Amino acid sequence: MKLSKSFFYTLREDVKDEDSTSGNLLVRAGFIKKSSSGVYMYMPLGLRVKDKIETIIREEMNGIDAMEMTMPTLIPEDVYIASGRRDIIGSSMFTLKDRYQKPFVLGPTHEELFAQAAQMKIKSYKDMPFSLYQFQTKFRDEARPRFGLIRVREFVMKDAYTFDATLEDANDSYDAMFEAYKRIFDRIGLDYRIVRADTGIMGGLLSEEFQAVTEIGEDILVLGEDTGFASNLEVAENVSRIVSTDDLKSLEKVHTPNAKTIEEVSAFLNQDVKTFVKTLIYRLDDKFVAVCVLGDRDVNETKLSKIYGATEVELADFENVQRITNANVGFAGPIGLDIDIIVDKEIEGLRNFTVGANENDFHFINANHSDFEATHIVDVSNVKEGDPNPDGTGVLTFSKGIEVGNTFKLGTKYSKAMNLEYLDQNNKLQDVYMGSYGIGLGRTLAAIVEQSHDDNGIIWPINLAPYHVSIVVINSKSDEHMAYATDLYNELTQAGIEVLLDDRNQRPGVKFNDMELIGIPLRITIGRDVENNQVEFKERNKDEAIKLDRDEVLTTIQSFLK
Repeated sequence: MKLSKSFFYTLREDVKDEDSTSGNLLVRAGFIKKSSSGVYMYMPLGLRVKDKIETIIREEMNGIDAMEMTMPTLIPEDVYIASGRRDIIGSSMFTLKDRYQKPFVLGPTHEELFAQAAQMKIKSYKDMPFSLYQFQTKFRDEARPRFGLIRVREFVMKDAYTFDATLEDANDSYDAMFEAYKRIFDRIGLDYRIVRADTGIMGGLLSEEFQAVTEIGEDILVLGEDTGFASNLEVAENVSRIVSTDDLKSLEKVHTPNAKTIEEVSAFLNQDVKTFVKTLIYRLDDKFVAVCVLGDRDVNETKLSKIYGATEVELADFENVQRITNANVGFAGPIGLDIDIIVDKEIEGLRNFTVGANENDFHFINANHSDFEATHIVDVSNVKEGDPNPDGTGVLTFSKGIEVGNTFKLGTKYSKAMNLEYLDQNNKLQDVYMGSYGIGLGRTLAAIVEQSHDDNGIIWPINLAPYHVSIVVINSKSDEHMAYATDLYNELTQAGIEVLLDDRNQRPGVKFNDMELIGIPLRITIGRDVENNQVEFKERNKDEAIKLDRDEVLTTIQSFLK
């Protein structure tokens, strides 16, 4: 590509409405442009990178005999009603009606349609296994689009689906796809972790996430020190247990004026925060429950929702807390409540603890489990750094990550809903086992930039960069220099090397800054050394440049490409 005849631009200043490093750099470098909140254009350079990511994915999908197809974006709403996910996805789904007032949606995910497609082939157990995949635009009405390409309303996903007759076969198909995903992210060059995760709106038997490690990440990764344990915070098991051997004491109500928070009550009573049990009132769909956890713990709402199979989980509003506890917020406790009480497993052995008294300005001290009846005693709290590792070795550490890929063992959830059945060896109808697998191309692209950049711009790995090499001509008005650069450009291009020729009539500093910003891995500078038949050669991630003889250029670049 010759810049003097190309659609090419960069921005000198940071972009005010981009709240992530990757979003800012990609917009400044001319790779993407925001069209509206959470919706982006892919400019020519950005599309080249996205296409290279797509090529890697396609090669690995084809390598495990998955077959590519394309599903529609415009989907009848009835499809999601049939699977039971219309209400679960709710307001995140873009909806519209055609001229006949028939309701449609813009596809947020395609499990249902792939189950319909599979019905065209599957009649017998002999018709499986097989796998299908697509690259398709998805639409989700995010309440708060942010972080550039990381949380958006419109995005391209590679989603794949496996179909098997038995759970054993489904596990084999899952393992093959899982290994392909590892190869994909290894080739892309991401620093990633694979973590156990919540199945969420997908449902099914198992969910694992491929998380790119970066501080901008929205997910908290819970990792075991040198043990390989990895989990998303939302499903990480809290194995901490408090076992008290103190003699049981008598319950006592104490006056705690103006002390509502754990810290305030702790200071007022001069007691350790670990002797306090806080009680939080939650609304699960249309049901109110009380959740008791140690004073310095947070409730894990994902774990809580699974106890009741709830779709919506949120803290109760002030009015309902006052109605349920007969007190202001800050004085709730389990004693005397007439709603379900969930007690965290960690405090099952705790004795003589402090709780709210369900009365303004009062708490109970020396409370014990015999003073109230727990509906459930389960793990319902978040882990913290330094907690014991669930695998029994060492302690937990935290990191942040961007979810770039996920894999789901769906079981028979969607086949049951969509009547996807087959005749087994005994001529009996059975439900098909499905797997679902996704990779977000935009998120992956953004994650690369988050992990690989410096103060000057993006640093692309050479296999994903929009161009392998840039040739910068210091004096584009010199016929000799331009002829020299053009000859080199043609030689490299004919050798299959992707070359960008900066032949613009700009100052050298502008050209160098632009090449740094857009992240071209290798740079050749044509300047005064032309008279000695030499060029300057520089790697994007190194400070120093070296001199190369003209006849060394091709072999030097080819060595990098290998």
